[in-house]
Amino acid sequence: MILIKQVILHRLNMELKQPFTTNLASFRNKDFFIIEVVDESGERGFGETASFPTPWYTEETVETNKHVLEAFLIPLVLDVPLDHPDQVAAKFEVVRRNNMAKAALEGAIWDVFAKKQGIPLATALGGTKKAVDVGVSIGIQPSMNELFDTIAYHVEEGYKRVKLKIKPGFDVEMLAAVRRAFPTVPIMADANSAYRLHDLPRLKELDAFNLQMIEQPLGHDDFIDHATLQSQLDTPICLDESIHTFSDVRTALTLGSCSIINMKVARVGGITEAKKIHDYCKSNDVPVWCGGMLEAGIGRAHSIALATLPQFRLPGDTSASNRYFDKDIIEPKVTLENGQVVIPDRPGIGYEIDWRALENYRIEKSVIGKS
Repeated sequence: MILIKQVILHRLNMELKQPFTTNLASFRNKDFFIIEVVDESGERGFGETASFPTPWYTEETVETNKHVLEAFLIPLVLDVPLDHPDQVAAKFEVVRRNNMAKAALEGAIWDVFAKKQGIPLATALGGTKKAVDVGVSIGIQPSMNELFDTIAYHVEEGYKRVKLKIKPGFDVEMLAAVRRAFPTVPIMADANSAYRLHDLPRLKELDAFNLQMIEQPLGHDDFIDHATLQSQLDTPICLDESIHTFSDVRTALTLGSCSIINMKVARVGGITEAKKIHDYCKSNDVPVWCGGMLEAGIGRAHSIALATLPQFRLPGDTSASNRYFDKDIIEPKVTLENGQVVIPDRPGIGYEIDWRALENYRIEKSVIGKS
């Protein structure tokens, strides 16, 4: 049994090594919360919020996460006996959406559960892999020379796939140049909803570049238009921002809106919902891969554990710690070995908190409940 007695919210501000730029936003600092839960035996688990300061990716922000956690979600699990973390998602059903806040708190409870069982989180989830393949996501660069240099650097590091951001005016010509320079590197293009169906002729040109997939080319709620587009493209469409629930996946696959699913624990509301989506995709032979949200080490550890499930058949965005931050908040750091991240065999998320680093980045702390 799990009985959460205290929840501590650590608000951190971590500077990225380089600005991260998409067609919708550009930022240099990562503002987020680490969720620390303490159970009746003193066991501690950790989760991480993934929202941004502004609602460009979903409707959630760092500030709304704090409000929803403190006012609604934490009271639903504080001093409430739980036999299994899967029960948390059902308790959260009284709160609509707010998936990133839910995922952070549920993830911390999953960490406690695995630690109490004395097993890695990956094992608790039913994971079967000892290591997961890793790709890298590259934001829009100031120049083509800098883009080429960045790609070459990460390919040399061993990353097994490169994801490039595209937008109207920075797509066909850019990808043609990249493909000429890197003819054998697996490449995917991520549009972050930058296009509309009238851009079909332009998007059709991308079929020439042997892309692994085009991620979220159209609007976040355009299931029908994505189905129309996919019927006209040879390149597989992958949905990201469209997928918030198991129901969204059923809708997308039934309509033929995509043939690949990007899974982000935070976007779908937590590990329990992610497992449900994974199992449905497995039964329908739809490849899944693990997306990234510029997470620090704790969020990264949760994604790595999830990616050990068997239907995660494509490299994820679970890059090494040094990809984004000079110093992470976990020990040991997440590292890359031959294009893979090896799964830690220690209980829970498998990493220890670097408290000196966390406190250095911390700008706010609040404690709910009594230890």
